Amino acid sequence: MMSDYRFRPLRNVRLHGGSEERYDRWLARLDEELADPGTDRNEFCRRVLGEIYFPGGPGAVAATLPAESLPPTTRVLLDQLDPRNVTLEPEYYHETDLERYQRVKPLIWLWEMFDKSLLGENVHLGVKFRRILARRIFARCGRNFKAFHFVKLTFGYGLEVGDDVVVHRHVLLDDRGGIRIGDRASISDFVNVYSHSHHIRDARDVRTPRTVIGDGVRIAYHATVLAGTTLAPDSMVGAGALVTRDTEPGTVHVGVPARPAVRKPEGERRSQTRDPLAEG
Repeated sequence: MMSDYRFRPLRNVRLHGGSEERYDRWLARLDEELADPGTDRNEFCRRVLGEIYFPGGPGAVAATLPAESLPPTTRVLLDQLDPRNVTLEPEYYHETDLERYQRVKPLIWLWEMFDKSLLGENVHLGVKFRRILARRIFARCGRNFKAFHFVKLTFGYGLEVGDDVVVHRHVLLDDRGGIRIGDRASISDFVNVYSHSHHIRDARDVRTPRTVIGDGVRIAYHATVLAGTTLAPDSMVGAGALVTRDTEPGTVHVGVPARPAVRKPEGERRSQTRDPLAEG
């Protein structure tokens, strides 16, 4: 079977009609604003979402009209642009550090609403946009972080992410107890990674151990990693597997529950190829 594989590194993709330059200017402006400690993140989120969802500015139109003259549904819709008018699930958790969460909440809301917009499926733009936010949300975000659309965070501030990490579509990173992701880790589509669990008798009894994903780990499609487990460096979790205990280095783990199935082949690895969406 190994002979059926072909070496296919990522290729560069050119954009049309000067759009890449427009994207870069827009992203640089957002990055500069967020780098300013005086920026009100709630207002920043409200304004950017207003520009994304209502080109020309819903605020510009709404501001000229008395609030009571707007239809009730329109008023409720405009409320959603401001994260202060929204509650998210972690705000209801007892152990949430509300001061830390309120600082990252506007950026998490912006991330999620960006993904639901016309812009969200644009890989070139989306990866760079989320990278800007991740640096301000995560406890640590290394070089070349790459997240595709519909990645779901819990606290956000409980994530420590190394260099060259890739998180694919529809991944849940439940960092309620903290998740550490090592360098060059890859998390495939529809993976769930947890760092909390509930007592079997009473769901209000919550345990929040940290979950660790080591350097070079690969987690394949639709796998689930339960709270408190450590995925050893260079290990792999197979598609659909359920990880309930620590993995072994350099080993592929499959099944429900996941168990070591085969050692990765020995031998020299190919040198790392450049990601066209890498920084710089």
